[in-house]
Amino acid sequence: MYAITIPEPGGPEALVWAEVPDPVPAEGEVLVEVVASAVNRADLLQRQGFYDPPPGASPYPGLECSGRIAALGPGVLGWSVGDEVCALLTGGGYAEKVAVPAGQLLPVPPGMDLVTAASLPEVTSTVWSNVFMIAHLRPGETLLVHGGASGIGTMAIQLAKAVGARVAVTAGGPEKLARCAELGADILIDYREQDFVQELRKATDGAGADVVLDIIGAKYLDRNVKALAVNGRLAIIGMQGGVKGEVNLSALMKKRAAITATTLRARPLGEKAAIVAAVREHVWPLISTGRVRPVVDRVVPMPKAAEAHRALEAGDHVGKILLTTP
Repeated sequence: MYAITIPEPGGPEALVWAEVPDPVPAEGEVLVEVVASAVNRADLLQRQGFYDPPPGASPYPGLECSGRIAALGPGVLGWSVGDEVCALLTGGGYAEKVAVPAGQLLPVPPGMDLVTAASLPEVTSTVWSNVFMIAHLRPGETLLVHGGASGIGTMAIQLAKAVGARVAVTAGGPEKLARCAELGADILIDYREQDFVQELRKATDGAGADVVLDIIGAKYLDRNVKALAVNGRLAIIGMQGGVKGEVNLSALMKKRAAITATTLRARPLGEKAAIVAAVREHVWPLISTGRVRPVVDRVVPMPKAAEAHRALEAGDHVGKILLTTP
């Protein structure tokens, strides 16, 4: 088979479409013939040499895919060869085939094409696990989403609205904010021109956000705490703004607030399987009925993955960038 390899860390040109050995499904795994994958920030970090795959994971980038089951490993029940699926991966999505633990498979939602389905596993798992399973966003609460026009952001807006929450977003420029509004965002903040703490306070009569979903990290840490409401929950899922920051513990304690920080890739198989099962139970019905829909910015042939990485780094996209196998 062919896959995107990274012979040496570097820029987008470091991605090389090359012939590699076929994966073999182990106990509890299935082999998926990949139709499409998607580009995530973690892929950029892996390409740059800053985010190595966990031990035993595929060396190729790609944290999600869609395709058809080509073979079943020992002990797999409930799936058949030929089933159309999408999957959460620890790596290996930028390839023609990938071995996947059966607990990380999802059926393609009814009426959705296989390529589009590749946009779902990572964002739905990340948003559902952090915003709902950990931060426990409830109807009537306010969610602040940083990067509202990103793949994560466009999904978070829709899921929060579907459960009856109010949504504030930060994004760069009126065009991206308009797209967020189309998806249901109530409070629109241009981070290039406005202070999100002040704007959020104005819009919430000084209360702040009950939950903040943050992809920035250190750069926003202090301001995120200021933006929290009493009993607020800050969920950090990215480090685009650095890895080390200071927090005012007194302010955190006065608000009786909580900070959590998670990654999805390195979680144990059992935890990932539980998240995927929750996504199938709670999110898949919303997608099947059309209340929640994936937002795809563009589709790029997988051998031209460098082009997709440049687009993500440029930040001029809204939603997901997908890669399709030849």
